[in-house]
Amino acid sequence: MTSKFWAAAVAAFSLTTALPAFAQQGVKIGILNDQSGVYADYGGKWSFEAAKMAVEEFGGSVLGQKIEVVSADHQNKPDLGVSIARRWYEVENVDMITELTTSSVALAVHDLSKQMKKIDIVVGAATSRLSGDACQPYGFHWAYDTRALAYGTGGALVKAGGDTWFFMTADYAFGHALEKDTGDFVTQQGGKVVGAVRIPLNTADFSSFLLQAQSSKAKIIGLANAGLDTTNSIKQAAEFGIVKGGQKLAGLLLTAAEVHGLGLEAAQGLVLTEGYYWDRDARSRNFGEKFFKRTGRMPNMIQAGTYSATLQYLKAVKAAGTKDTEAVAKKLKELPVDDDFAQGGKVLENGRMVHDLYLFEVKKPSESKKPWDYYKELAVVPGDKAFPTAKESGCPLTK
Repeated sequence: MTSKFWAAAVAAFSLTTALPAFAQQGVKIGILNDQSGVYADYGGKWSFEAAKMAVEEFGGSVLGQKIEVVSADHQNKPDLGVSIARRWYEVENVDMITELTTSSVALAVHDLSKQMKKIDIVVGAATSRLSGDACQPYGFHWAYDTRALAYGTGGALVKAGGDTWFFMTADYAFGHALEKDTGDFVTQQGGKVVGAVRIPLNTADFSSFLLQAQSSKAKIIGLANAGLDTTNSIKQAAEFGIVKGGQKLAGLLLTAAEVHGLGLEAAQGLVLTEGYYWDRDARSRNFGEKFFKRTGRMPNMIQAGTYSATLQYLKAVKAAGTKDTEAVAKKLKELPVDDDFAQGGKVLENGRMVHDLYLFEVKKPSESKKPWDYYKELAVVPGDKAFPTAKESGCPLTK
């Protein structure tokens, strides 16, 4: 064979071996969350669908390479979540992990992502530590956090006269953070926390905890839990006549998914903060109606937030011209967030995406005019009030 042939063959071989990381793999996004347990409706397979919607809207490819979305169930176990994330990063060439319901799992994967220089965008987990003392250069936090929920719901109820609180708290990182952040706002505004009880995740019987809350005589019982734990505690509170007795329940992390599961008869009158509601305006309706056609249900802020986080990651890859972690992380902090989930959003140095949230009251059954017509808006919660500045967050990156 001629030298020209060998030169061409070597060049062709070099080209195919020089480009495997991008040309052969494309861009891979992982949805890691609870798909079978207490948070299966809260995020679950519906977040996977939302991420796929973002990819389809983006066009299915970026920089000429195919985009793939994979998912797994971490079962709310940090060790399992880290094991899946490590395999995804090391073996399956996943570039970014998102959703990450359950704060203990999110914190563990957040730390792994830092070690392995991979991007994660947390949507489903609430703890404000993710953009606070546990912040890291490649970690981002979307949709909401415990501090924003505390400011929105806790602040509003104290101003309305709910100045004594008792907390029913999920006994892990998320619940502790939500109780602390809300309690801080209550006391700052002249209110008082009269007690709290810690409750294991996925508890079936809340009766003893509800009796403690009832006997506290607190005006507000703050439910620092989520998913099925919230719906079960609300249902059982009704059996004890707690609301009829004059105490008010505050769903500190309650979304349209849980309201739907409860039904308006049980959920009516609850005050909550969400970062998205499908029927709020034209942009939210656009996503909500497309999601409904695909899944038969309306999205909550976790599912809409997963759509937004996935879409913004792809925009950052395109803007960076590469999927290199450092370059993409830089673009994520530079690009404005403007989509059907959030408009006028911005990402701070600590990875916190700042956007407006909304204070809602759940409608009475007589006020609801159509399926999924659940909320009446009480107030806009401005993002720059709900979330601290990067320097105020305690994130070491800002020092």
